[in-house]
Amino acid sequence: MKKLILSLFACLVLATGAHASEGGIAWDKFPVARSQDVAALQNGAKLFVNHCLNCHSATYMRYNRMRDIGLTEEQIKKNLAFATEKIGETMKNSLDPKQAKEWFGGVPPDLSVIARSRSAMGQGSGADYLYTYLRSYYRDDTKATGWNNLAFPSVGMPHVLWELQGQRNAKFVDRKDPHNPSKTLHAFAGYEQISPGTMTQIQFDEAVADLVAFMNWMAEPEQNSRQRVGVWVLLYLGVVTLFAWRLNAAYWKDVK
Repeated sequence: MKKLILSLFACLVLATGAHASEGGIAWDKFPVARSQDVAALQNGAKLFVNHCLNCHSATYMRYNRMRDIGLTEEQIKKNLAFATEKIGETMKNSLDPKQAKEWFGGVPPDLSVIARSRSAMGQGSGADYLYTYLRSYYRDDTKATGWNNLAFPSVGMPHVLWELQGQRNAKFVDRKDPHNPSKTLHAFAGYEQISPGTMTQIQFDEAVADLVAFMNWMAEPEQNSRQRVGVWVLLYLGVVTLFAWRLNAAYWKDVK
């Protein structure tokens, strides 16, 4: 229980990091339909294992649970699980916490339930935040990692997907605060591509959507099944209500 509470707390810290600077940035809307797409979930699982599991863990998710997104145990063992991992084990990493603290300033949080976090200021869902955060990195030589993030200023995590997206700078301009003319705002004015990645921007956005879809599914694997069952339950209740209404009308029609 203590471990779960710490994990949820870490998720909340990450989710509210966008508000570390004044006002933060508006979050982009995560394409929710991705969470129902089996191919997208499988691609997201591959991206998660290849790019996230090196530093982060998902200690409440077992490898064999990915059978629920259409993967066989053989596919999971061959393509997703590390050679030393067993199919029934949880998704852990081998990063030394002491080294993590030295490199990143803290131990990377567990990502099992990261997508269930919510904005403290009501901007959107945890999936919206993750979708925005992973697409908001830019080069910043003043930071120890060489990277910064618009959604999470001064983030300790480097841009692990930079080879896919490429490298880019963020452009800022100084503007007068319309509500306080004596105050100057450092406003974001767009990105400038430095070097290309292996994907186009559209392809990268789709890949990030797949990754977030997997993390969204991982946070609550039963959600898709629950939604499907919910639709059938509502249809059943609708039919029962119709019969009950007609039965009630037939029963009372001769009653004066």
